[in-house]
Amino acid sequence: MKLYHAPASPFVRKVMVLLHEAGAADRVALVPVSGNPLDPGTIPVDRNPLGKIPALEREGGPTLYDSRVITRYLDDLLQAGLYPAAPRLWDTLVIEATGDGIAEAAVLMRYEMQVRPQPSRSPAWAEAQWRKIARALAALEERWISHLSGPVDMGQIAIGCALGYLDFRHADRDWRGAHPTLAGWFASFAARPAMQATAPDA
Repeated sequence: MKLYHAPASPFVRKVMVLLHEAGAADRVALVPVSGNPLDPGTIPVDRNPLGKIPALEREGGPTLYDSRVITRYLDDLLQAGLYPAAPRLWDTLVIEATGDGIAEAAVLMRYEMQVRPQPSRSPAWAEAQWRKIARALAALEERWISHLSGPVDMGQIAIGCALGYLDFRHADRDWRGAHPTLAGWFASFAARPAMQATAPDA
């Protein structure tokens, strides 16, 4: 299998954390790519017409894309057990969607203020993305800490990768101040070997 990969992407990192947690990082060849919404660059649009990563090329089937599709596939293939049985599964999927939503809003903020040409940038639009993130962080702090503190699953991994991306690309935002319990959870989760092995370079 080949994973089209950029280490700064929180969505790629989700896949990589799963592989490390499953002890299977050596089963996937990493293919470095780069691109952005204005130019797909070296992202293989013949395999993912949306021009996004991660994308997982596999033998005997079409390339998989979207991190949630790839993680479900790999979890099944590797029998990693990171998607629990129902009814806990539904909470895991909601938390995973929350993490992906935080990551998506944070990536869009970066594109808006760093990639979009200066005359077209909208600070107000970027702040609207941050408000989405703030609401999601509040929901995690108020509603989901007990789940995050349970057995490791893809919901926790998605949140860990999203919070790591906030630190990586939006370090000027003090997300911890209003969410001390979530911050404490993340400090512990970020110390896991799989998270340490996949941390993007500063």
